[in-house]
Amino acid sequence: MVAAMHEDDSPDLREVARILNEVLEIPDVPLKAQKLVVKVCDVVTSRAARLAAAGIVGILKKIGRDGSGGVTSGRIKGGGHSDKMRRTVVAIEGALYTSYSMFRQYMNEAMTEILGENVSKHVILKVTEDGSGIGASLLAAVYSSPIVDKVQ
Repeated sequence: MVAAMHEDDSPDLREVARILNEVLEIPDVPLKAQKLVVKVCDVVTSRAARLAAAGIVGILKKIGRDGSGGVTSGRIKGGGHSDKMRRTVVAIEGALYTSYSMFRQYMNEAMTEILGENVSKHVILKVTEDGSGIGASLLAAVYSSPIVDKVQ
């Protein structure tokens, strides 16, 4: 419902008016109020995406993959590559990320803002649609490994 209203780009906000009337049973909402509803949807979506990104970054920090130079720091060791970041893949499952383009955009922007451009380009958010958290975990592990045969 929020996504449908947020992504309504018709000049008269037809979808917003329909949802307000049919779903929420609020008839005859003026266009100005409908525009306010779209702005509220934008604020809520942005906040939710930023919180999701912060949670992911918190996990990356905990496992040392946030580029902060922690215990494992996410950097490749040895062979003169000590300054090269290791790729980290975060497997994401769910319609909110896959179907709601504004949520996905805000989440990607927040990841870049929190991690910084240099680190965030090494963190890949990969959609998995197998319906299994185990599958998502395995996918992330395989894609994050510098050598596919050797999962860390």
